Amino acid sequence: MLQIRKSATRGQANHGWLNSQHTFSFANYYDPRYTSFGPLRVINEDKVIGGQGFGTHSHSNMEIISYVLGGALEHKDSMGTGSVLRYGDVQRMSAGSGVSHSEFNHSADETVHFLQIWLFPDQENIAPSYQETNFSPEDKRGQLRLIASPDGTEGSLLIHQDARIYATILDGAQRLNHTLASGRGAYVQVARGQLQVNGITLEAGDALQVRDESQLTLENGNDAEVLVFDLAL
Repeated sequence: MLQIRKSATRGQANHGWLNSQHTFSFANYYDPRYTSFGPLRVINEDKVIGGQGFGTHSHSNMEIISYVLGGALEHKDSMGTGSVLRYGDVQRMSAGSGVSHSEFNHSADETVHFLQIWLFPDQENIAPSYQETNFSPEDKRGQLRLIASPDGTEGSLLIHQDARIYATILDGAQRLNHTLASGRGAYVQVARGQLQVNGITLEAGDALQVRDESQLTLENGNDAEVLVFDLAL
């Protein structure tokens, strides 16, 4: 089963300093049809103006991933981590038993653009931890690059959940196939550009929810940057 989630139907929150689009119910946006997909709880597309950001706040028992699309995102947390992330950088924070952090635009005048992703963990109250790495465009072009997994294989970020997240940049005649094992589904989120997934045209901000299918086919990309979540359902 394939279910399209068009970009324009996402929850909208414009706070002046923050323009956020919510794939799943979040904060003041609630839609009972879109609360989660398997362990995938949040995909927010956030744009934060220069010099602004999310002040220090706390989380627990959530795997939180930031995928930076443009600008510079400054991260600080109660574990003593401090970092500035730019395009290609991906961070994972396991909130576990509890962590406080802030995420600010490092630039005074340039907007930072990123995807904020939350997954439920497979175990609660673990020790909080942080990890980041960079995946260059060359790493992702024309292939499904594993960026997060339960075992940290292939240089991916380690997440505490039976989920694998892939990133790709697809253009022109490039075609990718991804097999889905029995009992697994997929969530395809288009970060930018356009492509077809299993014959369905998706544009920037669109998503495709995939159940009871054995394979994904990604093709006919037009400068498309895409995340593919392979999830136990």
